[in-house]
Amino acid sequence: MLIRDIQIRDPFVFTYMNDYYLYGSTDKDIWKGAGTGFEAYKSKDLTEWEGPFPAFRPPESFWGTDNFWAPEVFRRGPGFYMFASFIGEGRMRGTAVLRAKDPCGPFRPWSYGPVTPRRWMCLDGTLFMDEEGKPWVVFCHEWVQTGDGTVCASRLNERLTHAASPPVTLFASSDAPWSRKTFSPRNNIEGYVTDGCFPYRLENGKLLMLWSCVGEKGYCLGYAISDSGKLFGPWRQAEEPLFAADGGHGMLFRTRDRRLMLALHQPNQTPLERAVFLEMQETGDELKVRGTG
Repeated sequence: MLIRDIQIRDPFVFTYMNDYYLYGSTDKDIWKGAGTGFEAYKSKDLTEWEGPFPAFRPPESFWGTDNFWAPEVFRRGPGFYMFASFIGEGRMRGTAVLRAKDPCGPFRPWSYGPVTPRRWMCLDGTLFMDEEGKPWVVFCHEWVQTGDGTVCASRLNERLTHAASPPVTLFASSDAPWSRKTFSPRNNIEGYVTDGCFPYRLENGKLLMLWSCVGEKGYCLGYAISDSGKLFGPWRQAEEPLFAADGGHGMLFRTRDRRLMLALHQPNQTPLERAVFLEMQETGDELKVRGTG
């Protein structure tokens, strides 16, 4: 099938051997009803895709029941690890780690429940390896609990089964000049959104953090820069969003011929959301769509 035929939010591309694997929030309506699981798709060219393959189906004992969101897959040793967000009866939303022997799954629960703080509403956890090779989960503390969403990080143990340090706040949504307050009728709350955090090392050694919020034109994608190259910053926000046209939750990956690509979903409306791939270029500390001014 073609990429335009796949309904998907929060797209994540994992390159392994000679194939691209696509994951994302793939339930037909991720906002309500019990979560079904996650699908995976496989491609040689980012255009035509095989699948869907049932990458994850929750066992009966699994703590997450709803809002199966934003799976991301990483290779570590002989295994493949999926970081994904869930909510359950009497449980806050959080990111858990799943494990499989193959990138198409089946993925099985691996962590001891969520690796994000259990009294916090969290989402969109991603794996970050620091300069000493230590694993961290970078995640968003949700605006529906705090009013001003933040991007945070906690150390993980080597097996990725639980957090090994208290969370540290990296920055808040309101720090960005392009972040605007929004109102959620579903939660009856007003505030500043953070979601879709994704760290990326620039060629100059500085650390970039993609993240999404609501801007002047709706859902948008921007980034912050850590000039020190360290996870703890200090972080400064780009002056303008990277993508402001009703799309977001982005990640960066390299093609087999080393082109830098941005994956995001657009539009931000169920069931119309689709994965979009844009070729990017670095210019010093700046990241921009190739071919733009």
